[in-house]
Amino acid sequence: MLIERIETNIENMEKEEIFRRHIEKVYLESDHLVKRVQRVKTDHGREIGIRLKDPRDLVAGDVLFLDEKNMIVIDVIADDLIVISPRNLKEMGTIAHQLGNRHLPAQFEGDEMMVQYDYLVEDLLKELEIPYKRENRKVKQAFRHIGHSHGE
Repeated sequence: MLIERIETNIENMEKEEIFRRHIEKVYLESDHLVKRVQRVKTDHGREIGIRLKDPRDLVAGDVLFLDEKNMIVIDVIADDLIVISPRNLKEMGTIAHQLGNRHLPAQFEGDEMMVQYDYLVEDLLKELEIPYKRENRKVKQAFRHIGHSHGE
């Protein structure tokens, strides 16, 4: 089976539409969400080729295949993350600036900032006494590194 476009996202579907279908899942590491071309296997052993025509990243919940009885959905494997919980704007600004200097991509959920685990970041948070915890958590999107230059 070759998938060239995303049908929808499961979050945009009515519960009735979801419950009446058999669901197969494709489990991806978050960094594979940026790959538009890849070969994957569902949790039922079905091999699928993905070659997206649209220049977009995959997102947790994307529906790769949909018919009256079945659907194949993207799910994400949990990442080893540092979940940062700054107590105030000064702490948020301080850690955001430090992580930006290191070009580390971050994601946000509510009042939490998440970065992929790095012992140097953990040491920095301890030094700055900014609250954090390390945990395995699923993210909906890939951590995307944005390249740039500092000029010459």
